[in-house]
Amino acid sequence: MSRGQASRRGLLRGLVAAASVVTNVAPSRAAEPHRLALQISDDDPVKMRAVLDVAANVSRHYSGQGEDVEIVVVAFNGGLDMLLDDRSPVKERLVNFLKSMPNVSFIACGNTLETLAAKEEGRRPPLIEGVSVTQVGVAALMDLAEKNWTIVRP
Repeated sequence: MSRGQASRRGLLRGLVAAASVVTNVAPSRAAEPHRLALQISDDDPVKMRAVLDVAANVSRHYSGQGEDVEIVVVAFNGGLDMLLDDRSPVKERLVNFLKSMPNVSFIACGNTLETLAAKEEGRRPPLIEGVSVTQVGVAALMDLAEKNWTIVRP
């Protein structure tokens, strides 16, 4: 065997050993829940249904594997209609999510709520019960991204 072949075999053995160490570390990551943030910023009911479909599918996928997943839906601009009690085109389904899927939460943008209140003579539109508010929806998504959440806009 030549020196080149011997050094390549040594390198290969080292890579295999390193891969087994990495493989042994991976199961500890499984204890961390998966984290998904879904953005809705359009007043399109089709996109709102898509967001709920994605949340349901991802939740089912990971629970089927025995893994935890946290999902948050952040709504701002036109997407805020999804979370408004008096006009959400997906209200019934969203209420069912809030009752049956504790790993899925919904956050409304406070700035968008204030803009709507100004248009409606100071009356802030009511949110569906169980929806929380953050002052700046986009900043909330940025904060989640900085904490290694996956951000998706279906």
